[in-house]
Amino acid sequence: MLALALLVVTAAWQAPALLQKIPGRQIARLPVAVQQWLVPPPASDILPTPVGQVDISQLLLAATVSATPSATVMVEPVPPTAVPTNTTVDPSTAVPTIPPATLTPTPPPTATPIPWPATARLNNIQHHFQDWNNCGPATISMALSYFGIYRPQAETARLLKGNPEDRNVSPDEMAAYVNAQTELQAIFRANGHLDDLRRLISSGFPVIIELGINPPGEYRWMGWYGHYLLVVAYDDDKELFWVYDSWFGTSETPGENANRDGREVSYAQLDRQWREFNRNYILLFRPEDGLTINHLLARQLDDEQMWTDAVTRAQTELQAEPQDAFLWFNLGTSLTALGDYERAAVAFDQARAIGLPWRMLWYQFGLYEAYYQVGRYQQLLLLAETTLQNRPYFEESFYYQGLALAALGRNAEAERSFRQAAALNVNYIPAIAAP
Repeated sequence: MLALALLVVTAAWQAPALLQKIPGRQIARLPVAVQQWLVPPPASDILPTPVGQVDISQLLLAATVSATPSATVMVEPVPPTAVPTNTTVDPSTAVPTIPPATLTPTPPPTATPIPWPATARLNNIQHHFQDWNNCGPATISMALSYFGIYRPQAETARLLKGNPEDRNVSPDEMAAYVNAQTELQAIFRANGHLDDLRRLISSGFPVIIELGINPPGEYRWMGWYGHYLLVVAYDDDKELFWVYDSWFGTSETPGENANRDGREVSYAQLDRQWREFNRNYILLFRPEDGLTINHLLARQLDDEQMWTDAVTRAQTELQAEPQDAFLWFNLGTSLTALGDYERAAVAFDQARAIGLPWRMLWYQFGLYEAYYQVGRYQQLLLLAETTLQNRPYFEESFYYQGLALAALGRNAEAERSFRQAAALNVNYIPAIAAP
């Protein structure tokens, strides 16, 4: 009886730890109450904050660009490749490493205002409800369907996610998939505007946007997440966009039989959520439409100009909302892209001091790069370890953890982190190429 009692106590003590090792995609099939028990949120709902006061006195001035200026990149129209639209790709032989588009340096284009109609809609898009943690692959499948390319999300996910537990597919990875695996082209841009969405949609181009959401209803307990939406229509008089949402469907009444117009999102709400990801977007188009894209986006196709404009925009918005952590994070991301790492690190410090969602580093990694470049290795390690705790599924966090460990002379640990990053995503070149 004593042995049996000990066995029961031991099983009860070990059960939570063992159950928490169940893959997240399996836990998601369980009742919500069980999910909350098996995958509890971290001790804090924000990332660790910096110690001491952050000096932001120099951050609302013009950016200092220390990176080598880049040429303006223009999307060059090229003949379509001979890939049938119904081709099934063998994921064992295809690796999406092709650049986002065929680019040719040219002088900066002259910005010309381009009007758009009061309403526009993209038709014949096939909606996909995502499988667990699959909004990126599902949204790419939806966007491809507009061009008559029908790929199930299981197929897109095999190439976009090196591991089923991978919690994030970045915009550059999604654009690379389109360029490598279809006859279409795709580009990833930041600092988008609502005007851009309307110009592009009315010109016949689907746009995927990345934004932050707080899930409603029974999912509220999960807290802030990153998400993708496909924008399919707008109406200026009503100030509404319509979006296809892989998680919540195509209307305010989720379900397979919901109407197919799209979920309504006000201009103001969409922009507020969109700016939590520096207004990132992915644009898909046919190669022969390259000149049209040049005309529509103009200066935004120049990386240096895009990031410089993004810095100015964040600084301007911070004048009105200095306590918005996402705006400080956007400023840090854009300064990092320009090579201004010292000021970027301070902007990230201020974002953390105000409070960033604990999932923030699941999706955006400029903070890691800035801290690494200025030698903030211990802070980098703290944030990577916090992000990976109980959810070790982020190749970027493992990679930067490895860089910091190597910089501190902890080479064996660094090698292990690089191996973990490469194991999570066989297409993640930085980890594969790491020493």
